[in-house]
Amino acid sequence: MAFLKWVDEMAHHKNSALVFVTLFFVSLAIFPLFSGNFGIDLMSKIMIYAILALSLELIVGGTGLVCFGQAAFFGIGAYIAVRASSDTEPTSLLWLLPTAVIAAGFYAFVVGFLSLRTKGAYFIMVTLAFAQMAYFVVHDTPLGGGSDGIYLNLKPVLGDLIHLDSPISMYFFTLACLFLIFCFLAILLRSRFGRALAGIRVNEQRMLATGFSTYTYKLAAFTISGAIAGLAGFLFAIKDGFVNPEMMSWHLSGAVLVMIILGGLGHLRGALIGAFAFALLQEFFKSESVFGEFAKNWHLGLGLVIIATVALLPNGLVSLPGQIKARLVGTQSDDAGLDELGITKGKS
Repeated sequence: MAFLKWVDEMAHHKNSALVFVTLFFVSLAIFPLFSGNFGIDLMSKIMIYAILALSLELIVGGTGLVCFGQAAFFGIGAYIAVRASSDTEPTSLLWLLPTAVIAAGFYAFVVGFLSLRTKGAYFIMVTLAFAQMAYFVVHDTPLGGGSDGIYLNLKPVLGDLIHLDSPISMYFFTLACLFLIFCFLAILLRSRFGRALAGIRVNEQRMLATGFSTYTYKLAAFTISGAIAGLAGFLFAIKDGFVNPEMMSWHLSGAVLVMIILGGLGHLRGALIGAFAFALLQEFFKSESVFGEFAKNWHLGLGLVIIATVALLPNGLVSLPGQIKARLVGTQSDDAGLDELGITKGKS
């Protein structure tokens, strides 16, 4: 009975989201104490994907726009990180990071300025087309080093304060970026701007009728989303010291979309859960020590788990506490718990 009471509290307590986020970031902060270099490197990569997932959550879960070109902004941030770095001495983070973020945000502004004039499937195809354009620019021209990619010789620094040439320093820098982006989006989505985005997601025509310039709001959200994706790309390039055109492929855009759906649309913490679940499942099914020869077919196992998860948890993994309570206690669970955007079932 004590367990059922705990499940009930976790499913309905108004501070459950805050408790989860606190435990999540505290766990990440102490993770290096119990892990080796492989675990630290893997977790750094997953946190970067979590930042990318948060960027897409802003426009898909927050505004209702399904973008299939997020990898382009991710790749631009990565390529700027390498191309703008010096080969003779470490480049300062003070200007290199903002340059990568602004470049990705600018391209997102251009893409959004043109693509947001379309809707539905047309919007999806236009964003995909712009992403493929960026992909072929770096793949087929000397600018991106072709299919071989480009190596980063010296990782950036911030004076004597931050050096990103060790796995542990890269880990904590990535964790700090993830935490700041999460806090920024949480504040943004609870502001007047975020409420307007939520209104657009629910009923854009009503928002237009009340005097809101929905196009401007959507363009701003799209630009911010692209800039955050550029930050993720920047971190990925610095971590690996290498970039190639595959970072801009549509496969990555599709994978990030799966992450936020898996975690639960309309929830920032859902984007975190989805990114970690997707990446860890991928590593699990790739493990030859567990699956032997079947590990070569890891896509099959991963796909079956995702299908099963979506079928059993249509509101994503974020709704799991409510689903457990519904199964064990026999009461009806909420649609997906506390909505970060302030939109709950039955409310417009």
